[in-house]
Amino acid sequence: MMEFGKIFILIGIIFIVIGLVWSLIGKLPGDLVFKKGNFTFYFPIMTSILISIVLSLVFYVIGRFK
Repeated sequence: MMEFGKIFILIGIIFIVIGLVWSLIGKLPGDLVFKKGNFTFYFPIMTSILISIVLSLVFYVIGRFK
């Protein structure tokens, strides 16, 4: 049961670091923004890929402890 607590602490630290980096960067270079008049379309391709990689690593680590 102690390992599960350590995993949650690790996940929390990872999310804090991601949040800090994301707030400093704002928008990643691969994110697409289309503006035309009053309409703005934002498609975060690189952000989605980055979140997918991080979540895959988190679930991999959790799976290793089971």
